[in-house]
Amino acid sequence: MENKFIVSASPHILAKDTTSSIMRDVLIALLPAVVASVIFFGFRALLIEVLCVAVCMLCEFVFQKICRHKSTIGDLSAAVTGLLLALNLPVAIPLWQVVIGAFFAIVVVKQLFGGIGQNFANPAITARIIMLIAFAGPMTTWVASGDWIAVINPSDVVSSATPLSAMGSEGGTVPSILNMFLGNRGGCIGETSTLALLIGGLYLMIRRVISWHTPVTFIATVFLLTSLYGGSFEFGTMHMMGGGLFIGAFFMATDYATTPTTSKGRLVFGIGCGLITVLIRLWGSYPEGVSFSILLMNIFTPYISMFTAKKPLGGVKA
Repeated sequence: MENKFIVSASPHILAKDTTSSIMRDVLIALLPAVVASVIFFGFRALLIEVLCVAVCMLCEFVFQKICRHKSTIGDLSAAVTGLLLALNLPVAIPLWQVVIGAFFAIVVVKQLFGGIGQNFANPAITARIIMLIAFAGPMTTWVASGDWIAVINPSDVVSSATPLSAMGSEGGTVPSILNMFLGNRGGCIGETSTLALLIGGLYLMIRRVISWHTPVTFIATVFLLTSLYGGSFEFGTMHMMGGGLFIGAFFMATDYATTPTTSKGRLVFGIGCGLITVLIRLWGSYPEGVSFSILLMNIFTPYISMFTAKKPLGGVKA
């Protein structure tokens, strides 16, 4: 029998994982956060999530049709972007602003830079920051969990401080650590339940979709620095569970396209995200800094990957 050899560039390791299987695992991992969002914020949270996912997938399909590109909505990456963006929004946000945010994430951040794997920054994170700047009022109007009036008429919602705002200059009552762990607090619809996000994050690590390096160092850096600043582990624990740290660390700081490819680089990335987050939270004008920290570190990703790359066996410095 004639032997056939295939000559190609590295890598030569074949894996059964595909983009769609990885994205499907991410969607599965986000399901506990979706369930928690409905439990604590009502069915309007689910409406925002469905709308955001639908608009993201539609924008990707239409853009690729216009540009005569092969459709990639089947890889589920647009669905992941839409769900992540939705989980980072307050429940009372007007729906037309949700549509604009989803459009910006897919068309401007993802597709205009070449599609999946070519974007320089996480689309969901970037869209959230743009929405925070453009729609500062609605994006910072928080609803206390269980205030289901948001389902009927969001304009009548009574705003509530997030735990980070309550600990900061705005003042207010800080929820108990148990309530923050379960998700019974104010905040974005998908960031409040540490338990749900932890379940999803552990699922991704067990499935080897993500490694532990970035999320663990990100969370640990924020916890240690805030504990030192506040003089107690309780203060550090409140900072760890009182904002969007867990959803950012597990689901957005681990994006394949915008984070370092090396293990050392992921450690550096996580520490950098944690440091910037703490600086913004403690001394910045915003009570939360997770989104900004990930976006800033996305910019440094190529340099981190370059300086932490392993030298091939027998290789010499160029």
